Amino acid sequence: MRIKRRSNGAMLAHNPFMDEHTVMSPLAGKPAPAAALVDVPKLLSSYVDLRPDPSVASQRVVFGTSGHRGCSFERSFNEWHVLAITQAICEFRRKQGNSGPLYLGVDTHALSQPAYESALEVLAADGVETMVASGGEFTPTPAVSHAILGYNRGRTAGWADGIVITPSHNPPDNGGFKYNTANGGPADGEVTGWIGARANELLEEQLKHVRRLPFSQARRAATTHQHDFLNTYVSDLGQVIDFEAIRAAGIHMGVDPLGGAGVHYWAPIAERYKLDLTVVSDEVDPTFRFMTLDWDGRIRMDPSSSYAMQRLIGLKERYDVAFACDTDHDRHGVVTRSSGLLAANHYLAVLIDYLFRQRPRWPGSAAVGKTLVSTDLIDRVARRLGRRLYEVPVGFKWFVDGLLDGSLGFAGEESAGASVARIDGTVWTTDKDGIVPALLSAEITACGGRDPGERYRDLVRELGEPAADRVEAPATASQKARLAKLSPEQVLSTELAGEKIERVLDRAPGNNAPIGGIKVIAQSGWFAARPSGTEDIYKIYAESFRGEDQLRAILREAQVIVDAALAEPVTGSVRGP
Repeated sequence: MRIKRRSNGAMLAHNPFMDEHTVMSPLAGKPAPAAALVDVPKLLSSYVDLRPDPSVASQRVVFGTSGHRGCSFERSFNEWHVLAITQAICEFRRKQGNSGPLYLGVDTHALSQPAYESALEVLAADGVETMVASGGEFTPTPAVSHAILGYNRGRTAGWADGIVITPSHNPPDNGGFKYNTANGGPADGEVTGWIGARANELLEEQLKHVRRLPFSQARRAATTHQHDFLNTYVSDLGQVIDFEAIRAAGIHMGVDPLGGAGVHYWAPIAERYKLDLTVVSDEVDPTFRFMTLDWDGRIRMDPSSSYAMQRLIGLKERYDVAFACDTDHDRHGVVTRSSGLLAANHYLAVLIDYLFRQRPRWPGSAAVGKTLVSTDLIDRVARRLGRRLYEVPVGFKWFVDGLLDGSLGFAGEESAGASVARIDGTVWTTDKDGIVPALLSAEITACGGRDPGERYRDLVRELGEPAADRVEAPATASQKARLAKLSPEQVLSTELAGEKIERVLDRAPGNNAPIGGIKVIAQSGWFAARPSGTEDIYKIYAESFRGEDQLRAILREAQVIVDAALAEPVTGSVRGP
């Protein structure tokens, strides 16, 4: 079985388990050659010319953990998909009584602009009051969530919602489409299930019931309005970041927007709050030719990948702290002088430890939210802080209610996505916000004179240092279904890497929601296995507090358990090594 390795942050040391299977490009971390660049004109032509066949599973509308994503070359993200999804959203809004405006955001991927045009054509034809960015500006995901919450605050009817057109950090040939409900956060499974099913019905009917205006008319429609996402969001940032502390300490910052939707937000942030902030590059190019290649030789705007972040890592000595965000600016990556690029899990632990000490206005009951594949270092930090831990399945949608009502002060996931409460403890955004955690790295450095890398070393000296890794392997739809239904009773192993297995979970401790796989926990290590929601692969996450040798043993034994699960009927038992 061919296994792909996805290391969080820098490469781990010698990897005896993965060496013979690892698919690592020799170009990883190097500038993108011409051969790696997408043919943008061909991509855009395919968006219009290639129509999906809804009888082919890979060409249907499928909402994963972050919306519908695909590539127009593969007929998985084309004009018909966007038209059908938008029409389904219009029908859903009417069903829910959402008569307020819809905030429409768009990132810098090549497919995002034509998808934006397609969506607006349907929204205008359906009479939806649609707020588009002033001057055609790109729109980060957090700015859309912030706008929805701002409009809905205090309302009891006439709710607003939103659409963000982005495939996040995915390669340049990808497109993506997300729906945010009236709570400002990503739609939950029930909502996306309805929208996806209706969109596929519309595809099967050859779009017969899709309403549409020409884009020139849609843009001029009485229902299409300009909204200043940028200044509305930027002017409110002082409610969540202590800019006075950053200014007083004279923190010198660098930011690389990675050619993403927040590219024009950083200069106004620096100007408004009088920050010593340098924008490393404001280049926008749909080929993203300025990126260094990710681990597999593809271009990804992933701020948590050391391969993709080579440009900023190379400049780390110039700044007290530097950071980057992905294409829709809902994920962050932090580079420090002391440690280079921090692994996402490491920075989240530091962020939690800092915020719950430095936000005295947060309620004492405010909890720490994490996904169950995030580091157990967060658990240890939360215990030391005396804060409740709220552990949920993968997907930011699980945090929305807690962020909205203030019962969560922090919510974060292992893939470098997070949101935090305002300084007064009230809701900031209910979707991931890459800009705020990035800026908080400067606040952390300002308050105490130690950067997040140094603070991480302090944490692990006191609480133990985790070694972690993640691997991926191909899986068919039926194999993914079997893995998703694996129950604790089917895992008959009693030990994991020489330690007694303490718990086997198929539901998250925080909300009792199914995790779509299992998590096996021993005293000083764990693994979780789950199928991908968007690709024909499964993922194994593992962590050890006893070092690399135990981590490799956990991965080996996890692979045996997963292989058995994929090979046997759901009713069978799975024996470990």
